[in-house]
Amino acid sequence: MKKLISLLLATAMTFTLCACGGAAPAAGGDAAGETSEKVNIKAGFICLHDENSTYDLNFITAAKQACEKLGVEAVIKTNIPEGQECYDAACELVDQGCGYIFADSFGHEDYMIEAAKEYPDVQFCHATGTRAHTENLANFHNAFASIYEGRYLSGIAAGMKLNEMIEEGKITADQAKIGYIGAFTYAEVISGYTSYFLGARSVCPTATMEVTFTGSWYDETAEKEGATKLISDGCVLISQHADSMGSPTACENAGVPNSSYNGPTDAACPETYISYCKIDWTPYFEDSIVKAAKGETIPTDYTGTLETGSVVIDHFGKNAAKGTEEAVEAAKADIIAGKVHVFDTKTFTVEGNELTTYMADVDTDANYEGDHEAIKDGYFNESGEGMRSAPYFDLQIDGITLLDTAF
Repeated sequence: MKKLISLLLATAMTFTLCACGGAAPAAGGDAAGETSEKVNIKAGFICLHDENSTYDLNFITAAKQACEKLGVEAVIKTNIPEGQECYDAACELVDQGCGYIFADSFGHEDYMIEAAKEYPDVQFCHATGTRAHTENLANFHNAFASIYEGRYLSGIAAGMKLNEMIEEGKITADQAKIGYIGAFTYAEVISGYTSYFLGARSVCPTATMEVTFTGSWYDETAEKEGATKLISDGCVLISQHADSMGSPTACENAGVPNSSYNGPTDAACPETYISYCKIDWTPYFEDSIVKAAKGETIPTDYTGTLETGSVVIDHFGKNAAKGTEEAVEAAKADIIAGKVHVFDTKTFTVEGNELTTYMADVDTDANYEGDHEAIKDGYFNESGEGMRSAPYFDLQIDGITLLDTAF
C-alpha cells in the first residue's frame, strides 16, 4: 500500500472514541432508526481544524453523538490541511480499519476522491463538495443541508432586531445596515449571506448589507478586524460565515447585536447575541454509517433539511426582539409547507431586474460555466432535486454591497 504520511499529519491531533453497547432506534431516522444492534463498522473523520473552530466543533460533536448512539468506534483526525495531508490521513484511517471515512472541508474533496479510487471497498463521504454526481464513484458521496433556510430564519431574527432599534429611536429606517463577514467569495458563502439578508428584509424592508471577506475559514484576527471595519462603516448588526469567535467578540466589545453560526455565543457575548443557526450532521452520520455497514447505497448527494432536523435554529438570546421566536417558528412552518421559498424571485432583483432564468454552475468545471437551469416555479432552486447538495447560488443581488472579494 503506497502512501506518504506527511510531517503535518504526524503533528495532527488524533483521538479515538469507543462507543460500546447497543444503539437505541433514532427518532425519525431512516436506516439509523431501524438499528437496534451495534453497527459493525469503524468510522473515520477528517477535520480541517479542531474544537477551537466552531465549524469543526460542530462536526466533531455530531460524529461523537452519532457513533455513540450506533455503538461505533470512531477515529477523529483534526488539523488536517486541504492538501495531500488529507489523502495521507484517509489512507491512515483505512490502515486503522475504517470502512467509512468522512471529511469536513471543501478543499478536502480532491484528496478524498483520490483515496476513494484507491480503496473501492471503503465508503468516503464529504461535506460541501461538488463532484460526487459527476465522478460517478460508487464509494464517494457529497452531503450538505439546506442551511440557507436556517440563515433566512436567522435573518428574520435580525430584521426583528432592526425594527426594534428603529422603534426605540436608536437608528433610523435608512440606517438599518447589516454587516457580514465571509470567508471566501464562494457560492456557499454567497448563498448564506444572501438568504440571511432576504430573511432580514422580509420583516425590515429598508435593510441593506455590506460584506467583507477574510480569505480564510478560520482567522480570529481577520474576522475581528472585519467586524470592526463594518461597525465603523455604520453597520448596526453583524453576522458571519467564518469559524472563530473574532466577530462575536468584536460585536460584544462594541455593543453591536450579532447573529452567530454553528452555535450560540451568548455565554461569551451575553449582551449582543441574538440567534444562531447550524447544520446538525448527526442525522446524516447515523444514516450514512448504517448504510455503509449494511452495504446499502449512500445517496450521491444528500441534502438535510429543516424536516430531517439537519437545519437548526433553536436558541435565542435575551437581546432578541419581542416576538422573534414566534415569527421564526411561523416562517419555519411556511418553508416546510412550501408556502415560502427563500430565493423567491419576486423578493429580489439583480441590476434592477427580476430573474426569470439563470444557468447555474452545478457540474463545476474549470470554466465555471452555467449548465443547469436554476429558476423553478418562480424561485431559485438551491440544493434542489436533480441538482446537487452543495450551494450554487452565486448571484449578487441588489441591496448587498461587497467591500472586497476573496477567491
